Order: sequence, then structure tokens, then C-alpha cells
Amino acid sequence: MTEATMVAIALCGLVTGFLLAFAVVVMPGLRQLDDGAYLRAFQVIDGVIQRRQPLFLVLWIGALLAVAIVMGLAVRFHVGTERLLAVAAGVLYLGGVQLLTMIVHLPLNAMVQRIDPAATAGTLREARTAFEARWTRWNAVRVGFGMATVILLLALLARL
Repeated sequence: MTEATMVAIALCGLVTGFLLAFAVVVMPGLRQLDDGAYLRAFQVIDGVIQRRQPLFLVLWIGALLAVAIVMGLAVRFHVGTERLLAVAAGVLYLGGVQLLTMIVHLPLNAMVQRIDPAATAGTLREARTAFEARWTRWNAVRVGFGMATVILLLALLARL
């Protein structure tokens, strides 16, 4: 269980760091661009991820599996605080990072991918308005859940 928790900490920390980089560098940098350039830049960045960038996939899926394994092991072999910490970390990560990604970010990303960068200025403005604030707000929530997950996993590791 100790090794699985260490792997989960590392992978969840890396995924959370990736999301944090979007929150503090990527999206603020893109915010400086006009609507067409903003949307095109996001299309390119998201396209790299959507084309199954191998390292990203290993980290993203690995974190999901590692957290699920830690939660399963804790439910099977632990009681009390250890179980509570593992289940709380799992629920926060699966719901607050993975589920939010599926129900908020992936549909928004798909919407941006469908936009023609050569569309009219009004169309580009509407698309950016429909996307930017919602995506960045919910990404901040994902970062918070990811950080909370890592803290809970560290607390669990300290008790094992």
C-alpha cells in the first residue's frame, strides 16, 4: 500500500501541476491574444493532447488507476483514518479532477476544435466568450481538488 500511495502522490502531483500550469501560465498567456489567435492557439495546444500524446496519457491514466488502486486497497485492508483518507482522496480526484474534465473541459475543448479560425470577428468573440471564463474557472476548481488529493495522499502515506 505504501508503494501504491507513493505512485499515486507522484502521478496526481504531476497531473495537478499540469493543470496548474494552465491556470497560471498558459491561459493568462493566451488571454493576451486577440480572439482568433486565442482560439487557434488553444486548438493547437489541445490538439497535441487529443492526439494521444503518450507521456500525457501515461500520467493522466496512471493517476486515475493509482488513486483507484489506493482507494481499493484501503477499503480492503484498512479501517479508520487510513481508509477515510484514501477514500476521500479517491473521491476528490475522481470527482473533482476526472469527472470535471469529462463533463466540463472535454465538451468545451471540442467546441473550440470545431471553430473555424477564419470565421467572422463576431463569431470568434462569441466562441471565446462561451469558452474562456467557464474553462478557466472550472480549471481552478480542478487544481484545488488535485491539490487536496495530494495533501490527503501525503497524510495517508504518513500514517502507513
